[in-house]
Amino acid sequence: MTKQAARWRELGQVTAFVVTLAASLILMAGLVLDGGLVLAAKRRAINEAEAAARTGAQQVAVDVYRSTGRFILDPTRARAAALAYLVTTGDPGSVSVTGDRVSVTVWITQSMQILSVAGLGPAIVTGRGTATAERGVRQAEP
Repeated sequence: MTKQAARWRELGQVTAFVVTLAASLILMAGLVLDGGLVLAAKRRAINEAEAAARTGAQQVAVDVYRSTGRFILDPTRARAAALAYLVTTGDPGSVSVTGDRVSVTVWITQSMQILSVAGLGPAIVTGRGTATAERGVRQAEP
């Protein structure tokens, strides 16, 4: 085989290598960027759920406390307050009140910035938070 024939046979090999390398770099950048966005959305969902639960746990039945001295949560007001907090965030969620405990779950849909080109749709992340109604200050937190 002559040098000319060998050169023609190798034509395009560098192009295929560069295209593969570029696609790999874009995929890695997508994993880093979109992965970071999903993690940030997860943290935001947890923060919103915890804040909504705390808001709900502050809704004590004041009339019962004043008349009987019992410190209990008003479940209707607690649920309404937690849901009202979620409305201000703009993210959907669910609230349950059991005894003196308010539990909130928040769902956030995070779209993909780069990986959507590869066909990956939005990620739905979930955050959960729970708060308990307590009278007074129990202990300082670090």
